[in-house]
Amino acid sequence: MQFVRLAGPFWCSENKTTIRTLSAFLVALTVAQIAVSVIITEWSADLFDALEQRSMSRLFTQVGLIVLIFIANMAITATHLVIKRRLQLSWRGWLTDKLIGQWMRDGRHYLVTHIPGQHDNPDGRIAEDIRISTEYAIDLLHTFFYCFLLLTSFTEILWTLSGTVTLNLGLIEVPIQGHLVWLALIYAASASTLGWWIGRPLTMATDNRQTVEANFRFALVKARENAQAIALIHGESNENPHFHRLFGNIVDAWNQQTQAWQRITMFSSGYSILSMAFPILVSAPRFILGTISLGALMQSAQAFQQMVAALSWPVDNMGKVAEWRASVERVLGLSKALEQLELEIAKPDPYRIRLVKSDKSVLAFRALCISRLDRIVCVSTLNEEIRAGERVLIAGNAFSGNKLFKAVAGLWPWGEGAIELPDDEAMFFMPPRPYLPTGTLRASICYPSDPSAFEPQVLENTLELAGVKELKEQLDQVADWEKNLEREQKQRLGLVRLLLHKPKWILMQEAFDSLDPEGEVDMVNLIHKRLSDSAVLTITKQPTIQALYKRRITLC
Repeated sequence: MQFVRLAGPFWCSENKTTIRTLSAFLVALTVAQIAVSVIITEWSADLFDALEQRSMSRLFTQVGLIVLIFIANMAITATHLVIKRRLQLSWRGWLTDKLIGQWMRDGRHYLVTHIPGQHDNPDGRIAEDIRISTEYAIDLLHTFFYCFLLLTSFTEILWTLSGTVTLNLGLIEVPIQGHLVWLALIYAASASTLGWWIGRPLTMATDNRQTVEANFRFALVKARENAQAIALIHGESNENPHFHRLFGNIVDAWNQQTQAWQRITMFSSGYSILSMAFPILVSAPRFILGTISLGALMQSAQAFQQMVAALSWPVDNMGKVAEWRASVERVLGLSKALEQLELEIAKPDPYRIRLVKSDKSVLAFRALCISRLDRIVCVSTLNEEIRAGERVLIAGNAFSGNKLFKAVAGLWPWGEGAIELPDDEAMFFMPPRPYLPTGTLRASICYPSDPSAFEPQVLENTLELAGVKELKEQLDQVADWEKNLEREQKQRLGLVRLLLHKPKWILMQEAFDSLDPEGEVDMVNLIHKRLSDSAVLTITKQPTIQALYKRRITLC
């Protein structure tokens, strides 16, 4: 039900007419598939009757009919596949957009990491688990509906073919109508119950495997993103055992899942063999006694198999249901964490920091207290005003300074008091590691603005000012710049981005810590000179930089 509440509104979304039309076509084609199955059993009965009668004319008639059935079945099956896959992709796209919209909004992707719960590896949950949740949901719904129609159609056929069988109990004789239907029900119910019991461990094993696989992928990605740092301190000897432990978890989960699958496979293989032989063996005495024809015998066997197949839906889809359920739980875990985050942010004063827009060109902290998630205060009763053009050093505890910058950015709402922000005046945050997205270097530097917003000559001149003129020739090259550039180059490009955007408010945190003291001073002086009207708040451990600031706000 939780998944229905999360993903169900897809059928009422803005494209609901197209979605419902596709769904209706899917239902109609499923009905057509059942019709083909019924027609094939009737054709089979006529074929075997023709063979039993050695009628050549009836045989040629059946050959002509099977050609028509063959063409119709191909057209129905192919069209059904296209529509089903289109519906699956549309649902996946809609749910992906919805969850990404919640996750990648106003820093929620960062804030949610501080919320307790099972929501790790959000990338895997969005990319892979949403795919499984939506694709398998439609697959399972379709096969369930197909089996329901199959059961309805072939129960009537099998009931008619069964006739009445008299059970002799010695003193009395009991007439049983539709005995093949009752046998099919008992046979399928017994098999389904046994199969479901055998397959129960698969759900836990599948969930565990998906979790450890995601943890392994995340560790590899994290190592790739920090390759230089690991290489510089020769951390490979630590990373390798870590990877081996994570892969060891995968091996354990794989073996656990294999054992569960082994039990299911043993049961399913025996069950499939018995399902082929059982209906013929049950109906064979009536054929031998001459009460039914060969065609009726084969039609009874096929109808029995179809009915059992319909009743065996739980057994046949046990593995897929387990994988679908595990993925749904992972998607719901992320969704619940984001919902919990919204509730946390929406809590009334005095439990949350208020961000207030002001028509004054002032950044003000009014009785500001910043807390950790465990309510321990890290910034207490801060009352300060910073005006446009001021240069302010945030001194003292660097951890508290980091939390202060996050609070100004709206990324740390935990605490009390208010922060007044100048309305319609851009704020620019310079972290130690500027984000450089994959693409052309020009687009990466201009991020988040479009490169067309800046004159090419201005960009090239700014690269020279920042001391990275050697990158001018690579401006239109596409690469993973986070990986290809040195830390110092990336920090200098952060300066280029700053000078291009010319914000009124600049918050720098160890933005040039990879440079030597002289280079760091040059960068800061360049900012002060080129953006003289901008206010600059700086967190730094470099004494030469600290000496440039006359005003200080010291945090405990």
